[in-house]
Amino acid sequence: MRVLGLMSGTSADGVDGVLASFAGPPRRPRWRIEAHHFSPYPTDLQRRLIALGQGQPLSSAELVELAEAVTEEQARAARACDPAGRASLIGCHGQTIWHRPPQQGRRGASWQLLQGPLLAELLGRPVVFDFRSVDLALGGQGAPLVPPADQALLGRCGGWRAVLNLGGISNLTLIPPATGPERHQAVRGWDCGPANTLLDLATRHFSGGQLAYDADGAWARQGRSDENLIQLWLQEPYFQAPPPKSTGRELFGQADLERRLAQLENRPPADALATLTGFSAAVVGQELGHGPQPVEMLVAGGGCRNGLLMGQLVERCRGLIVRPLAELGIAEAEREALAFALLAWWHVRGHRGNAPSVTGARKAAVLGLCARPQASAWPM
Repeated sequence: MRVLGLMSGTSADGVDGVLASFAGPPRRPRWRIEAHHFSPYPTDLQRRLIALGQGQPLSSAELVELAEAVTEEQARAARACDPAGRASLIGCHGQTIWHRPPQQGRRGASWQLLQGPLLAELLGRPVVFDFRSVDLALGGQGAPLVPPADQALLGRCGGWRAVLNLGGISNLTLIPPATGPERHQAVRGWDCGPANTLLDLATRHFSGGQLAYDADGAWARQGRSDENLIQLWLQEPYFQAPPPKSTGRELFGQADLERRLAQLENRPPADALATLTGFSAAVVGQELGHGPQPVEMLVAGGGCRNGLLMGQLVERCRGLIVRPLAELGIAEAEREALAFALLAWWHVRGHRGNAPSVTGARKAAVLGLCARPQASAWPM
């Protein structure tokens, strides 16, 4: 079955589309990526989404219009990735604008902006969306949802295998080994903390809005990081808490950046960016201590293109083989869109898509809602 996965992450820079085919048993399917395309959001739409994620109030009318705009951009991305309309099913994550993990007896909540039925009508195909709400209703974090897909798509090796995503937020998957006494353990995963969120916000701040990100860490390379401050930041409650845990711009956004820049005491921009880059890598190094020690770490996400960040990862994860996920056939920008294509396929197969060992949900469940176009009947 061909499925088109659509993913827009915390950075809100656009939509990655992956057209993939799946067959065989859901737990270990045969799969193939047939196409990938990235469709950037218009600059004004990205600005509005980031502002909303940072808590900027909007009227009901403005929220509806924003949801329509996001849905139309998802449709545009789908057509660009699959112009011949070969996919019989769409899996769309939508654009996260707010995420609240469970805390102190209060259930979690997460809002992915999307009008699923409208997207189904625009594309003329069924759309599986709203993947997080069932896990949240079962007491889970609602995130991350990709670890079970990582395990199904990548398989196991001789030891624990880590998969790191360097998006706006960094998150880890830990896949149990193929052999040995730990082979029966469940997949693990959690959000580590900021990867590109603070870096991108700081780059926009220091460049007066002229730069959206520090390409290859070139600006940060000109500065010197403050290791003492990095070690102080690593003592903050989120980084000391054990999994399951998830986070987003709500914790690591503009207000958090302003607090950290104040602690940097007006040092040169290059020093601030160097420190924030080192911090993003140090977070991962420390978070690896919350689980079993992996033998290798496969890295994906936009942060892969930041050579300084990657170098810092290698330095701070000493003894660990760090290599691109692309070496296993999934390019850095394809992983999450491919995962949501698989989650959509699991939905129609009735296969449970979350992992309680990752999210803390009371049980595993089939994820997502399915919106079907009304113009014609689509057998599922």
